[in-house]
Amino acid sequence: MKLWSIRGNSQKLDGGAMFGNAPKAVWEKWSPADDLNRIELACRALLASPLGGKTVLFETGIGAFFEPKLRERYGVQESRHVLIDSLREAGFEHEDIDVVVLSHLHFDHAGGLLAPWSEGRGPELLFPNATFVVGATHWERARHPHPRDRASFIPELPGLLEASGRLEIVSGAYSQVLGESVRFSFSDGHTPGLMLAEIVGPERIGGQPHGGLVFCADLIPGRSWVHVPITMGYDRNAELLIDEKRAFLEDKLARNVHLFFTHDPQCAMARVTRDDKGRFGVAHEVAELRARSLAA
Repeated sequence: MKLWSIRGNSQKLDGGAMFGNAPKAVWEKWSPADDLNRIELACRALLASPLGGKTVLFETGIGAFFEPKLRERYGVQESRHVLIDSLREAGFEHEDIDVVVLSHLHFDHAGGLLAPWSEGRGPELLFPNATFVVGATHWERARHPHPRDRASFIPELPGLLEASGRLEIVSGAYSQVLGESVRFSFSDGHTPGLMLAEIVGPERIGGQPHGGLVFCADLIPGRSWVHVPITMGYDRNAELLIDEKRAFLEDKLARNVHLFFTHDPQCAMARVTRDDKGRFGVAHEVAELRARSLAA
């Protein structure tokens, strides 16, 4: 199996919103802001092939589905569908993808499922040969959003996914389409039922898999958010997220599971560390994955 980090469309969002109650004097050291107080964010996907005999894409980024006015509002930097170009650079077309795993259906993680915006044309689903894997709890949230996060969803997307006939709703640790090659856990602090996908590592110690790679999604968007107290203004329950994040990092450190970051502009993958005061950090940072083996 080989791994690729796949760049999607990039964003600039308000730094204060991205770092919650952390003061600007703290977060600006990690993410310098522009004159509009916005910081740079990646929307990075993970490609694994062959994984369980399939070509699997974890998330699709924000894509290019927004009309120009909304693209500007949400700080999307490119008008073209960058994810499709990045897949092609890695040697794949979107038609080659067998499975798309979606941690959640907020537009900056699932918008890349759609074709680029075109005036007078409604949303169109790409990836015609893929099974779409979504967590059960979050699926219900996407179908019936709360007023606080309704704007984070694409209203037409659940209907398009259902109409495809290729939607798998997951409620446990494994999916039917991927078997035991990918193990799922769930978090509720950012959004109900955020699904965290772990590519199961090659080693087993005490019956537990070691040496894998986990897609951190919005539980830990990038290296700066590895610090346990740091949350986003977009999180629905900051205290719950902090507790979930601490348990998540303790588990990944104990099992030597690598972290994959979707929103960090400079770092795709890193290993968890913990200092003598119990504070989490990262080491062995990797900017990009290009046909890299999991064991490398």
